[in-house]
Amino acid sequence: MSGEGGAIGARSPRLGKIDRLSKLPLVAIIDDDASVRVTTDSLVRSLGYRTRTFASAEEFMGSGRLDDLSCVIADVQMPGMSGVELQAHLRSQGSRVPFIFFTAFPDEKIRAQALAAGATCYLTKPFQGETLVQGLQAALKTHDGEAEG
Repeated sequence: MSGEGGAIGARSPRLGKIDRLSKLPLVAIIDDDASVRVTTDSLVRSLGYRTRTFASAEEFMGSGRLDDLSCVIADVQMPGMSGVELQAHLRSQGSRVPFIFFTAFPDEKIRAQALAAGATCYLTKPFQGETLVQGLQAALKTHDGEAEG
């Protein structure tokens, strides 16, 4: 009966791996541009985090992944619901998950709105990968602090 219980260090390597993976932060990446999703996914995974990618805010909302998220990285402008509208919707539902936004069309009014609603950072495309990494680390630190407090 090896592997029962699913605790780290259990005899089953598969169960132990699942337990370790389930403790890693989960980052949602939402962008209507497939190449941006793939690139961002690759960067975030290279840091050791779990990711889920979505082509739209609506796809994300229907995913059932809202409760176990550590951070959302979203494009500001997408067809249908924008990233900022998604943030506002989640805030109205009581979610405090950190947001990182990026956009190819910077707008100071939207930037101010996103940051006022608690966005960790607002990046203009193209941006350096290190800038996103720093924003993600700050967002996860904020999220971990809320989880502990």
